[in-house]
Amino acid sequence: MLDFPLWKKISLWTTTLLLAFAALPSLLGAGGLDSAGNLDDLPQVNLGLDLAGGSHLLLEASEDDVAAQRLENIEEAVRLEMRNAEPRIRIGDVSTADGQLSFILDNPGDIDRARGELEPLIAGQGISNEWDLTVVDTQRMVLAPTSAGLETAVDTAMEAAAEVVRTRIDKLGTREPTIIRQGDNRIVVQVPGLEDPKALKELLGETAVLEFKLVDKDALPTNVQAGIAPPGSQIFPFAPESRSPGSLLAVERLEGIRGDNLTDARPGNDPDTNEPVVNITFDSQGATKFAKLSTENVGERFAIILDGQVLSAPEFNEPILGGSAQISGGFTAETAAKLAIQLSSGALPVPLTVVEERSVGAELGADSIRKGLIAMLIGSIAVITLMVATYGRFGVYATVALGFNVLILLGLMAGLNATLTLPGIAGFVLTVGAAVDANVLINERIREERKRGRKVLAAVETGYKEASRAIWDANITNLIAGALLFWFGSGPIRGFAIVLVIGLATTIFTALMLTRMWAAGWLRKTRPADINI
Repeated sequence: MLDFPLWKKISLWTTTLLLAFAALPSLLGAGGLDSAGNLDDLPQVNLGLDLAGGSHLLLEASEDDVAAQRLENIEEAVRLEMRNAEPRIRIGDVSTADGQLSFILDNPGDIDRARGELEPLIAGQGISNEWDLTVVDTQRMVLAPTSAGLETAVDTAMEAAAEVVRTRIDKLGTREPTIIRQGDNRIVVQVPGLEDPKALKELLGETAVLEFKLVDKDALPTNVQAGIAPPGSQIFPFAPESRSPGSLLAVERLEGIRGDNLTDARPGNDPDTNEPVVNITFDSQGATKFAKLSTENVGERFAIILDGQVLSAPEFNEPILGGSAQISGGFTAETAAKLAIQLSSGALPVPLTVVEERSVGAELGADSIRKGLIAMLIGSIAVITLMVATYGRFGVYATVALGFNVLILLGLMAGLNATLTLPGIAGFVLTVGAAVDANVLINERIREERKRGRKVLAAVETGYKEASRAIWDANITNLIAGALLFWFGSGPIRGFAIVLVIGLATTIFTALMLTRMWAAGWLRKTRPADINI
């Protein structure tokens, strides 16, 4: 075990020095110290909210909003299924009162066919039905949401909302946000380095639901401005940045196009007026829908609606067949860029309300770092003094290995783009203790073998061999605990788990490989008759 060929020494030293060098940008703070920018592109360890400061938001969704959206979706799906049935099933007297969808069949004899058409819609994807279907007076069909269906819908909506929030924050250019679910309908958002949450709140608080709906040309302007919507239509106000702020517009409630089929959204400028606009692109399904809508309604007005407000209501001058469109509405360059981020990252499936917000100042984080480093420094000095005084040369090897252990750990965290939190600093201190413990096991075992009368080379070789078993057992146990903390934990707990798991690997590498290589080299070179350990 003490035989180290040249290729093995080169590989160990190369790995050690490369990983130690990878820690330098994090130690030097490359972003602030390198004015030439030579180190700025190198990976660094990101600081968490508790160390770098930043913003903390708690977002909440309403189950009523999810239920209302489901009701609208099922109504549109039912109308489509009835229309596409062969022969067509005609329905009337559609109502969405009391959170239920009810409608009357024109022909009571269609009851069985209608039930068959609706079966796939109410079954959902789980074991339980998402909707309960009942028939009243042999002619009226009623769809009522089930509690299991609503629970599934809320869970799905919150998962999708968390992904949209993550995408939007990533597009802001921030690094390592923490985005986790809390309870059934809440999302915790922590963004290190962003001390003013205003822009973040504005970005995350808007659902960015984009809709294209036909304007109801038969609606009376006086009724519309009075807020009276014709049957089958709904009224939306014009957005403040539009050309008709404060006015109302009646649009057909169904048969429009939602922005779910967008594949891209980019800010730009209108080639004729040079005003800021947002250029959008649909996927194949959305392009087909948009082409059909524009082809069948040439000369008609359609409303571009964002989050319940009309941005503009132009006409279809000609069919739009390319799957691309342009959104205008009195944008500035900043608002156009913001809208592009929201649309390209996807619409929130449900509105999110900020119920809690707080900012963590960078000064508090700097104080935490300072105190953590002081604790780590004091502990390291005490440990190093004890190791050198107790084990002599082998204590020096353990001390040097401890320094490389910390550097390699930082280098690996930087390469993995990991985030260091205050509990992560505690993980660093724990790693120092684990590394020293491994060297203590080795040195004590070597000491025991010498007391038993083994020669120096045999004692060192046996000491490393026998101690390595206990070291592997202890570290594998800690690895399991760290993996479980990472898997089930969140935020700071994960930060601690990351440092712990990586630290276990670096401890094994430095204690069982580096110190053994150094000890073997010295023993082979000097052939001492005895060792002071």
